[in-house]
Amino acid sequence: MARHTPSLALPPAPRVFFDAVLHPHRSLGRHGFRVLMGVVILVNLLIAGIFAANGAWPVVPFCGLDVVILWLAFRVNNRAARLYERVRLTDTDLTVQRVAWNKPERRWSLQPNWLRVTLDGPPRHGGRVTLTSHGQSVTVGAFLTPDERADFAKALRGALALWRRAPCHPEPVP
Repeated sequence: MARHTPSLALPPAPRVFFDAVLHPHRSLGRHGFRVLMGVVILVNLLIAGIFAANGAWPVVPFCGLDVVILWLAFRVNNRAARLYERVRLTDTDLTVQRVAWNKPERRWSLQPNWLRVTLDGPPRHGGRVTLTSHGQSVTVGAFLTPDERADFAKALRGALALWRRAPCHPEPVP
């Protein structure tokens, strides 16, 4: 005899129209960093050896100091690379999540019915992509290149157009 156990119905997952995770570009990976540091250390050892052989031994610690300073600069840069922004458009809202290594996570929720995506004037390094809805504005992708910002804005506008055409999307909350 089979027993029937009632199942708990889960609410349906919201449809996702757009989901992008934006990261700052870092051109030097771990392997590249190791190679660069190896070359810098070898060159500094060569220079330190030449100065030490000629009797200028006080120069040797400074050759090590510049290696340490370069390593520290890369360490700070790699921490800053942990920054990311996630922009997600679902049936109900558009959320922006910003995570940085040295700041608490921030999250914004915007109503997509009245959402405007604006890209500042001519594409230049200081341009911005701004999301505005009901008097609330959020700037996203400030670390992107001008072309990447333009592509992002175009993709988000396309997703918003799809969201607005989608059947059965929820009515705006007054």
